[in-house]
Amino acid sequence: MTRPLRVEYSGAYYHIINRGNSGEKVLGWKRDKEKFLEYLSKAADRFSLTVHGYCILDNHYHLIVETALANVSAAVQWLGISYASWYNRKHGRQGHVFQGRFKSYLVDADEYLVTLSRYIHLNPVRARIVKKPGEYAWSSYKAYVEGQSVYEWLAMDQVLEVFGSRKKTAQRKYREFVEDIALDEVENPNKAAIAGFIIGGERFVEWVQETFLMERSAGKEITQLRRLKSRLKPPPDLIVRKVSGEFGCRQEDILRRGRKGNTARDVAIYIACRKSDFSNTKLGQYFGGISGAGITVQCKRLEGKMQKDKRLRKRVEMLIGKIAIVNS
Repeated sequence: MTRPLRVEYSGAYYHIINRGNSGEKVLGWKRDKEKFLEYLSKAADRFSLTVHGYCILDNHYHLIVETALANVSAAVQWLGISYASWYNRKHGRQGHVFQGRFKSYLVDADEYLVTLSRYIHLNPVRARIVKKPGEYAWSSYKAYVEGQSVYEWLAMDQVLEVFGSRKKTAQRKYREFVEDIALDEVENPNKAAIAGFIIGGERFVEWVQETFLMERSAGKEITQLRRLKSRLKPPPDLIVRKVSGEFGCRQEDILRRGRKGNTARDVAIYIACRKSDFSNTKLGQYFGGISGAGITVQCKRLEGKMQKDKRLRKRVEMLIGKIAIVNS
């Protein structure tokens, strides 16, 4: 089995997940969870970690970690080994406590830190352990909404400042953000991870690729690295198909000229202009017989919309990432 790809650098953010071996409840008792938090405190101090959120369940845990140094692997391995040694002694057992290597997703914090924190704080509710996240004692949620953290390593300001400059107001709005949503509407950010390990938009993915991955040895490629390194320019047919699926419209509606307010068509033209190897003239022919200059105008128009509409920009960037993976 290939080893999962990890990109480490100073200032990186990660969503860390580790599960009990064979699904065992290795964090099942109150004392287990307390001891795990003790070791997490030591790991934060030893490895200069900042934790932006956590949730400890009976058979797995979630952490949102920021590394001051390029050392996430060493930090999480130390945490796992330390806890496992204690757990085996405490429970009179031997062998692995956690299964395989931990999962880590590199996170574009500017775009996904807030939604990721909501996702992990709602884990106990999705698992039907509690009805509301504030009822669960083993996550950072109560500290977020009540300001009762006893851990110096838990940093909440970066998330809360999104909801206001006054602490009480930010806490109230964050509570509403987490609790006033149907569970089936909460997306798992990991499912949209680019190449299976990056939670971020196209710009972030390109930056990671260009900064950390271009020089890695081709002789020991792994699946995730191949996906990023071998991304080919997607054909317009693929772009139109993925955009129609995202917007819930027919492909012919994207290709046909004339209808105003056709956002799906605008998005498809924009992505094709940026990412396909078609010239603007050829794209104009493909999209119903418009000029190359018309393609340029529509791209600029959509760029203007995305500057004003952050949600649309995020949607377009995620689509670009998905298309790149399909085409790899």
